[in-house]
Amino acid sequence: MTLRFLLEKEFKQLIRNKIMLVLTVVFPLMVILVMPWAATMDIKNIRLTVVDNDHSPLSEQFIEKLSNSSYFRLVGTSYNYREGIHAVEVGTADMVLEIPSGFESDFINGWNVPVQVSINAVNSIKGVMGQSYINTFCQMFMEEQQAAHPTADGNNRPAIELNTINLFNPTLDYKFSMIPGLIMITAIVLCGFLPALNIVTEKEQGTIEQLNVTPISRTSFIFAKLIPFWIIGVVTLSLGFLFAWLIYGLVPAGSVGLLYFFSIIFIFTMTGFGLVISNKSSTMQQAVFVMFFFVMIFIMLCGLLTPVNSMPDWAQAIAALTPTKYMVNALNCIYLKGSGFMDLLPDIIALTTMLLFFNVWAVLSYKKSE
Repeated sequence: MTLRFLLEKEFKQLIRNKIMLVLTVVFPLMVILVMPWAATMDIKNIRLTVVDNDHSPLSEQFIEKLSNSSYFRLVGTSYNYREGIHAVEVGTADMVLEIPSGFESDFINGWNVPVQVSINAVNSIKGVMGQSYINTFCQMFMEEQQAAHPTADGNNRPAIELNTINLFNPTLDYKFSMIPGLIMITAIVLCGFLPALNIVTEKEQGTIEQLNVTPISRTSFIFAKLIPFWIIGVVTLSLGFLFAWLIYGLVPAGSVGLLYFFSIIFIFTMTGFGLVISNKSSTMQQAVFVMFFFVMIFIMLCGLLTPVNSMPDWAQAIAALTPTKYMVNALNCIYLKGSGFMDLLPDIIALTTMLLFFNVWAVLSYKKSE
């Protein structure tokens, strides 16, 4: 009999907790709908710029077939290789393909055709897959041309010889593109989860009521909650950067000051987000569940596992609303590309906007009347 009443009480509490009921349905739905698309290993929409030094019908046909492929997206043509590399450096292209002069004449004469491909290997998965895709495409293209224009000598079968350059990560070592993202995840756990549990813990313990009757302002209260986690976040990320250097020899190619600038913005953003959840939650269980839900979305859509450009449009739209997308891009660009402040200005604007939004919301969502 006692067990029946206890179970009745627990189920009534669960039913009254509207957020838990919504998450019970939404969480598995989001996992099934979003994760398979966000975590796909089928890399598509590789942004390609072409340097055509031949300007022949065959080279134009080659470029046209590339642009029609679902794996490549032609973002422009460059007059020279230096211009094409600049497009990769500023982030408007992922790959530069340079077609040499004499491309068509070499094919007609039965000679192998050298083609140079330079790939942005900041994301090692995109680098490996992009190299594989372009190699397969070249083989298929030459087979089609040989079938359409057979030679008298059956052994005279020209092929495209790819000379591949992996920019920014020559060895395609996945650890170099993964470690900055893993450092970011530690910041999410400490600067997101811990603040999310902070105020709701005081609610459960009853100490929040004592604070509510004191003359402190909402702003002072929230900043008192945030500042310790800001310090913890900076220390945690500093240790992550130190361990990455000591264990893997990974040092930023760009400015250390810019690296810390992004880190501080991200820490402020995540602590503000965590406090918003803490203010809105009634129990610690609810705060953990909600925070875990958002953290999974942040990690799966940040570009650490799968390039954002390869995701469906709706997933890219959701990713654009996550701070982790901009942080992962900034960390990889600073560590591997050596990007500067102006190169990362869009990421700075996005993160700063989220910082202001979540921290202002954290102040306004705290109600002393509780």
